[in-house]
Amino acid sequence: MNKKPLGYGALFLAIALLPFLGVYPIFAMKVMCYALFACAFNLLIGFTGLLSFGHAAFLGAAAYGAGHAMKVWGFPPLVGIAFGTLMAAVAGLVFGLLAIRRSGIYFSMITLALAQMLFFYFLQAPFTGGEDGLQSVPRGSLLGINLESDSALYYLVLAIFVFGFWLIYRTVHSPFGQVLTSIRENEARATSLGYDAARFKLMAFVLSAALAGLAGATKTLVLGFATLTDAIWTTSGLVILMTLVGGMGTMVGPIVGALVIIALENKIGDLGQWLANLTGIQWFTGLGESVSLVTGLIFIVCVLAFRRGLVGEAGALWERLRKTENAR
Repeated sequence: MNKKPLGYGALFLAIALLPFLGVYPIFAMKVMCYALFACAFNLLIGFTGLLSFGHAAFLGAAAYGAGHAMKVWGFPPLVGIAFGTLMAAVAGLVFGLLAIRRSGIYFSMITLALAQMLFFYFLQAPFTGGEDGLQSVPRGSLLGINLESDSALYYLVLAIFVFGFWLIYRTVHSPFGQVLTSIRENEARATSLGYDAARFKLMAFVLSAALAGLAGATKTLVLGFATLTDAIWTTSGLVILMTLVGGMGTMVGPIVGALVIIALENKIGDLGQWLANLTGIQWFTGLGESVSLVTGLIFIVCVLAFRRGLVGEAGALWERLRKTENAR
């Protein structure tokens, strides 16, 4: 019996219970949005072998698209999210058609260049609000349920997150996903077997962009705004960091990575104050202003000591222990 679906079910049940355990719903919803973003990115790099330096463009495109649709055009929440996701998919198709026939660093740099072009468009376009961003996006209601309530919105975001994760899981474990893995391992051999590698990579790129957009549109619904931070290149770096820290090429790794990074961004100030009170060293009180320094150190440690990420290393350790036990 495959135990993985049961494990995923237990994980989602635990997430559903978080508000009852005292976890702030907005924080948990933000983690789920970025976890979905990281899972979408992992579909591209972890299972297809394509490193995009511009994935924040899809998060930003969907965030602005959904925010504008819900605030200005009065779209219902789910329609607004679907519209934002469609915008990201279209952007992904355009990016993919231009970049997918290049490989390695050339592919990565083209995605970065295109993302920067989109960023400067968002900076100057009148509907985005420029440097102030698109503010006060209404949550609206769904089937008569007022989504202004954090509790009601929490379970909608959880449903979207589970749907996105399920779609990635089914994709990875389908014949299409197996072709993507074969392209990652040996593209020339996959091509010699008759697969159109460029077409499969383009499909994976568009799917990844759409799922990143689903995360961005949902984030706008949760936080009520979309800003340039959603589309800037540092956000593309952040999702790479989340994936590497959690475990590239694993299903749960990006979720763990997103949790670690978002928790650091939001809680490192409290941790620094706690360390200062514990040790009497006032330097720790400045940790809250040094998030980039801390995440950079974590990145270095992961590259040097945990190349498979937290989940990847834990899985490898479990496998070694299991083999040792069977050998006795």
